[in-house]
Amino acid sequence: MILYIAEKPSLGRAIASAIPGSHKNADGHIQLANGDVVSWCIGHLLEQAEPDAYDPKYKKWSHDTLPILPQKWQLIPKPKTRKQLSVLRKLVKQADQLVHAGDPDREGQLLVDQVIDYLGVSKTKKQQVQRCLISDLNKPAVQKALAQLRSNQDFVPLSTSALARSRADWLYGLNMTRAYTLQGQQAGYQGVLSVGRVQTPVLGLVVRRDHEIDQFVPHDYFDVWAHVLTTHGERFKAKWVPSDSCGDFLDDQGRNLSKPLAENVAGRIEGQPAELVNYKRQQKQRAAPLPHSLSSLQIDANKAFGLSAQQVLDCCQALYEKHKLITYPRSDSRHLPRAHFAQGRDVTRTAVKNMAQLGRAEFEEALPQADFSRKSRAWNDAKVDAHHAIIPTQKTLTRLADTEAKVYQLVCRNYMAQFLPPESYAEVRAELRIVTGLFVAKSRQTTDAGWTSLFPKRAAAKSKQESGEDELAAIPLPTMKVRDVLQCERGEIVTKQTSPPKPFTDATLLSAMTGIGRFVSDPELRKILKETDGLGTEATRAGIIELLFKRGFLIRKGKAISATAAGKGLIAALPDSATWPDMTARWESQLEAISQRETQYSHFMEPMVESLYGLIDQAKGTSFEALKSLGKPKSKWSRPKRQGSVKSGASKRKAASQSPGG
Repeated sequence: MILYIAEKPSLGRAIASAIPGSHKNADGHIQLANGDVVSWCIGHLLEQAEPDAYDPKYKKWSHDTLPILPQKWQLIPKPKTRKQLSVLRKLVKQADQLVHAGDPDREGQLLVDQVIDYLGVSKTKKQQVQRCLISDLNKPAVQKALAQLRSNQDFVPLSTSALARSRADWLYGLNMTRAYTLQGQQAGYQGVLSVGRVQTPVLGLVVRRDHEIDQFVPHDYFDVWAHVLTTHGERFKAKWVPSDSCGDFLDDQGRNLSKPLAENVAGRIEGQPAELVNYKRQQKQRAAPLPHSLSSLQIDANKAFGLSAQQVLDCCQALYEKHKLITYPRSDSRHLPRAHFAQGRDVTRTAVKNMAQLGRAEFEEALPQADFSRKSRAWNDAKVDAHHAIIPTQKTLTRLADTEAKVYQLVCRNYMAQFLPPESYAEVRAELRIVTGLFVAKSRQTTDAGWTSLFPKRAAAKSKQESGEDELAAIPLPTMKVRDVLQCERGEIVTKQTSPPKPFTDATLLSAMTGIGRFVSDPELRKILKETDGLGTEATRAGIIELLFKRGFLIRKGKAISATAAGKGLIAALPDSATWPDMTARWESQLEAISQRETQYSHFMEPMVESLYGLIDQAKGTSFEALKSLGKPKSKWSRPKRQGSVKSGASKRKAASQSPGG
């Protein structure tokens, strides 16, 4: 008997449906017509044991027992899924052949491998395990994957990489959290001062943004506008572009800070001829936005409805599991496999009917424009990995809660947009020379709304952003030709004031986490973070943000997110290496090298464990005053000079950095 072990029940059902015959659903598995069996994990069935499982003395938090370094790593069944583990235990014993069908990524590889190891599969049987790589749940794609099984031994480095990540996160988070919480208790702070490789740099982002806002000093800047008259009596405005010779009067964004300079320019151009030196009119198109990943959906839902990342994730889980209206929601992909393209018409028509029930008539109004032979950039097999983008299913809705309906609407909208025409618009740019100054006028007019009919607010905002000046977005420029001599009737000075950085919201904090590379100065580290999709994963980012709220480190005021006194105090007390994303980038570089057989598990773990001794010593030496003054962070939050990782001469690193077989 062959036993297929999928990562999730949905994948297990997809495998069963791809195998011919009449199948029988059973408790925690599916009995196939040919005698084989499909079963599944429910995500992680196992978790790292708590410290007191290694030694009862660790139950009490104490500086004397730090760092905690397991001699032999232990996994324990998760209470909620213990029953499914028992199902697998029985089936694994009966099976002659095992097929690993975890997600085709690092964590998916480890998840099933750990279950196989935990259930005591013999060495011989383990060496015969085959690997099935499924990234598309369509029947033809699953059948193709089942016909292309590989040896699971080929993926040992990938599993080892995930194991190293899991153990290193446990060691770092647990030891640092205990060390700083104990220091906080001695200073009179009774909460848990949790520290993590991902959560703490996220908190650092918010703390530093708050500091920038608090320290911001506004200043005036001065734009100069020329009011221009054409030979046909048409009027428009053009904005002065300061030349390099004005550099001493400009800020780092090129804004003029000198009112006398602005007055001089405005005075000189009044009544002067204006020569048109460049005039360009272009007809352009803008493609529809891609279908949603979880992060992009969370960002859009926060901007549109003020929903938190966790609220969106909860809605998605309900839409997926309870209502079956959307596909797998914890996806990091915004693309779709080409095999799904044929379903476009049916999926869209179902979504339109469902949206009509929710009172959204614009979907039905846009349907006649849909072209189901249009294959947008979303259909790209090369960009679909473990999961494809979140899209609607062909399920008819019954009843949704208000927030569920809002999230569902966003999923349907981005999917349907793939079959609508592109937005077409005319973009005009005119450059004029008045006296010796350069002035620019721009306009942008939509000629065909296309997919933007479903995104009226987004389309308007994007048009304003692309025009460069909000007041010009809807004002067409007259038709002119180069070397036309126009007349500047007068100059106008518009005084504006710089504004502080905006507080983080769920949307912008998620954007920062997915694009964390821009907060790193080292170009190589930036590249790593870009390739690894930033801090956290689609499945964990909402939980990381919510954990910071639960710990009392962040607070919401409307949409705005800011750090509390405790959050600021913790960042002030921690070593700089813990509060920036650089460590994550370095880890990811080494973990990728493990998965590519370029380095070994021990080469990553040993230095990491050694550094813990220095970090714990540094925590013990943190002044009580720094923690007593929670809410009174350091006065300077500028980025320090880069330093090497903290190390000590301790030689006890061997235990926790033991090889995966330990």
